[in-house]
Amino acid sequence: MQEPPVPFDENQRLRSLATLCMLDTIPEERFDRITRLACRAFNVPIALVSLVDRDRLWFKSRRGLEVGETGRSISFCGHAILQEGPFVVPDAMADARFADNPIVLGPLNIRFYAGQPVHGYDGSRVGTICLFDRQPRKFSEEDRGLLADLALIIDREFSLVDRTSIDELTSLSNRRGFTTVANHVLAFCLRNFQPATVIGIHLDNFRSVNDDHGHEAGDDVLRLFSGMLCTHFRTSDVVARLGGDEFAVLCSGTTSDQLSASLERLRVEFAASTLVEKYPGLSWKERLVDFIPGSGDTIDDLLRTFDARMDGAKSKSK
Repeated sequence: MQEPPVPFDENQRLRSLATLCMLDTIPEERFDRITRLACRAFNVPIALVSLVDRDRLWFKSRRGLEVGETGRSISFCGHAILQEGPFVVPDAMADARFADNPIVLGPLNIRFYAGQPVHGYDGSRVGTICLFDRQPRKFSEEDRGLLADLALIIDREFSLVDRTSIDELTSLSNRRGFTTVANHVLAFCLRNFQPATVIGIHLDNFRSVNDDHGHEAGDDVLRLFSGMLCTHFRTSDVVARLGGDEFAVLCSGTTSDQLSASLERLRVEFAASTLVEKYPGLSWKERLVDFIPGSGDTIDDLLRTFDARMDGAKSKSK
């Protein structure tokens, strides 16, 4: 069996997937309608809208399949996201990559697969609309065109989510997107009794950049600083622009004490960046709030604590 290779843009792809705020969410009719249509149109027993996470394949919609997720290492969709067009396996038993795959040899008895990538806000291939059959079959050019059309419908549905959860200037999650994703992350931490930390970051003297250099310069600062945060923190961390000059990062599996060295490295990176060279008065401060499993805190509770601490810090600086 050949495990799917990791795409060259894996880190960005995972960030794009996270901003969709869809992993581990409840079924939605708008996607279930598409898988029902796919089963009828192609006369297949199984159709899925799959999202390719770091180590798993999670199904936003599934028709003809009981399980809600499977391992990425044995997935067909992990191969499908490596290319832009349809990925078709006419007969898995005759394909060396899949002939000994447990999906083929096991109870599912899969022989045919066709998957078309679906995309996040930035064009990253975050998953597929895919079809399975228990019989080998051909897949015509007309079939390929119809599957691509269904993928475009899903892309449009994803873009509707992006408009309400993505900050247009920086392409980070906005406050709404952050709270949605963060609540899922905290639920995972609670189930596994893991800590988490919210880092609230405020850019000091940002207003002077706008006043002295213009709003285009201010926008450039926000974009560059956002890129620095994305590069510095793990792809599993949730980075957001809450509004104005305020940012937030949710780090799962870590406490505030464990993040001190990481934040010090970020200070060094910032001090050596072109931002400080262009705008010497620019700096940033952070406040950290720990999530303790079993505390009952939601992300809104943690953000309120952060806001209070940040307001206190601003008052002292004034």
